[in-house]
Amino acid sequence: MGKPETTTSLSPLAARTSGASFTLHGAGVSGGIAIGYAHLISAARLEVAHYEVPREEIEAEVERFDAAVEQVRGELMGLHAAVPADAPAELGAFLDLHLMILNDAMLSVAPRELVRTRRWNAEWALVHQMELLVQRFEEIEDAYLRERKADVQQVVERVLKAMLGTGHQPAPPEHEEDIIVVAHDFSPADMILFKQHQFAGFVTDLGGVTSHTAIVARSLNLPAIVGLHHARQMIRESELLIVDGSAGVLIVNPDRQVLAEYQLRRSQFDLERQKLKRLKKTASATLEGVPVELQANIELPEDVEQALDAGAMGVGLFRTEFLFLNRDDLPDEDEQFEAYRQVVQAMEGRAVTIRTLDLGADKTLNAGQFAGPNPALGLRAIRLCLAEPQMFLTQLRAILRASHYGKVRILVPMIAHVHEIDQVVHYLGIAEDTLVQNGSPFDPSMAIGGMIEIPAAALAVSSFMKKLDFISIGTNDLIQYTLAIDRTDDNVAHLYDPLHPAVLHLVAHTIRAATKAGMPVAVCGEMAGEAALTRLLLGLGLRQFSMHPAQLLAVKQQVLRSSIPELEVAAQRILRSEDPERSRALLAKLNT
Repeated sequence: MGKPETTTSLSPLAARTSGASFTLHGAGVSGGIAIGYAHLISAARLEVAHYEVPREEIEAEVERFDAAVEQVRGELMGLHAAVPADAPAELGAFLDLHLMILNDAMLSVAPRELVRTRRWNAEWALVHQMELLVQRFEEIEDAYLRERKADVQQVVERVLKAMLGTGHQPAPPEHEEDIIVVAHDFSPADMILFKQHQFAGFVTDLGGVTSHTAIVARSLNLPAIVGLHHARQMIRESELLIVDGSAGVLIVNPDRQVLAEYQLRRSQFDLERQKLKRLKKTASATLEGVPVELQANIELPEDVEQALDAGAMGVGLFRTEFLFLNRDDLPDEDEQFEAYRQVVQAMEGRAVTIRTLDLGADKTLNAGQFAGPNPALGLRAIRLCLAEPQMFLTQLRAILRASHYGKVRILVPMIAHVHEIDQVVHYLGIAEDTLVQNGSPFDPSMAIGGMIEIPAAALAVSSFMKKLDFISIGTNDLIQYTLAIDRTDDNVAHLYDPLHPAVLHLVAHTIRAATKAGMPVAVCGEMAGEAALTRLLLGLGLRQFSMHPAQLLAVKQQVLRSSIPELEVAAQRILRSEDPERSRALLAKLNT
């Protein structure tokens, strides 16, 4: 990554402000305030640097780019020549398409001019052109043609790999805590790489409040804003930024007075966050003593430390698909087992709920090899696992083996049909038989749960409960599918509404049905971590919440201040409301 002109302290920030001051508004997805210097990075690969090429090295940089393009052209032509005569015609057509994309002037010629005229390094120039081309594909109405943007990205990835190690890669920023990353967009895989850094915050042009980019941002506890539309085009490298992740406001080149005000706000916010830590060992219960179980959502084994620091009573959602991202191969059984065991042992007897693979939609494997024309409605989550039984069995064996080391529960995502649970139980039996034959110990009574995140599953929850040990409501997808809104699309982000009457009725119906049947029910979507919704969910009967560790103590604070009888009356009043705006007013009153 390029090296901004950072200082070791933010005290002289005002002296760094240059250029006109302006404000951009987006969707705040992770609270807090960050103050630091803009660092522009690529949406294609987090490791693509942006730096200025010395004038005397411009032609050498162009030659380096040309050599990489020629290398990839040779690779593709070689692959084409090696295609067997009896191979499917689609294979040759696929390689022809990639050659055609590589030869497009936007990718093979335009980057050379950007190197010469703007002195951009070749990687940055190429990715810039790629994003312009991808944007054109995104505007195509035909779904098949629109998805060809993935082919553009794959070709660019090949060229980037060919240039790997041949450039003037600058040193990483010396003071990452002073850096605010600015990008057009991030994939969930990109966001996982953020866990290796200590940036102050980040902003993106695209994204919605419950996109996986936003979800991981919350897990990192970083102030962040998405859906800014033109931030990366308007912001220059090393400009001074203020990110208000709570209000969704980005201030570029603030004046001294505004800077001082936000420095004060940041100090106050940090102080409140420190105060919340006092609640870590306080029992989670309402004023009447009703216990409320607060668990943590995690993406990677190393996240368990943050969960324990927040006082989580267990892991309510282990998103295992993140073990499969940022790699070209699949993790084998032993690698998965070690990851699961690490978490289970670290939780020391507390429940660990491991969700089976939820790949698909915006989390794709091997450059989206399973993606269809509409990934959110296609072969994803349990559908993909049942379509790839060997991959699924490998994961089931790993989870079963980990169950020998603590209390493990298995959670099946995106269930829509009862027969899907039957198939899961069938494959689980096969996995158990294999482990018995191998002499590998496991817990034969491991609980099986299902995620209610499709309206059909919520409405037919009684039929699922006959075959499950517990259920967990995934509100992110439940809202998406109920309101027909792509939660990764900032163009419709304003329509994403957890207080929509239909959403509240589905959530309330599911909680009520499970409670009546004596079945454990939790909410593990983003609604569970939203402190403003804690009292409403308590009033609807929820007693198990699972959220990112960074949100846990704020939710606990709400629990400790709550009285169930009062909340039940208020929650029913909100549930009867048919107007989301009135619901918001009633919720605000509930939280006073």
